[in-house]
Amino acid sequence: MNIEKLTDRSKGFLQSAEGCASKNSNQYLAPEHLLKVLLDDKDGLASSLIKEAGSNPLDVRASVEADIEKMPKVEGDSVQLNFSQNFSKVIESAEEAANKAGDSYVTVERLLQALLAYKNYGVDLKKLNEAVNNMRQGRPAQSA
Repeated sequence: MNIEKLTDRSKGFLQSAEGCASKNSNQYLAPEHLLKVLLDDKDGLASSLIKEAGSNPLDVRASVEADIEKMPKVEGDSVQLNFSQNFSKVIESAEEAANKAGDSYVTVERLLQALLAYKNYGVDLKKLNEAVNNMRQGRPAQSA
């Protein structure tokens, strides 16, 4: 996992996901934390792509929040937050998708695709890919 391959916006979401995990007293940063902050984004890119793929982003968000609630919680002031194995796999998958698409950097939509490939929450991945392709219009991400 190479953090330097993420766009600035993707890095911001990664930091927000760490905050989400800490706020929920989780020891591990999981894919669900990242998906939640993507769905919480005021600009709504993840939500609009999910909606364009034919799913309800509010339903996806509710399911993600329920999954986060089920995660083990730790007590204490100085909890060391680690990446879960699944989180690392999702980021690597997003990097692979970006490379295949000719992107130099991992964008938010590539993160979303990798997250929903990990656990799709009822989102049709083929339709999601079409929505991403329509949005990108063949333009690769060449800068952070």
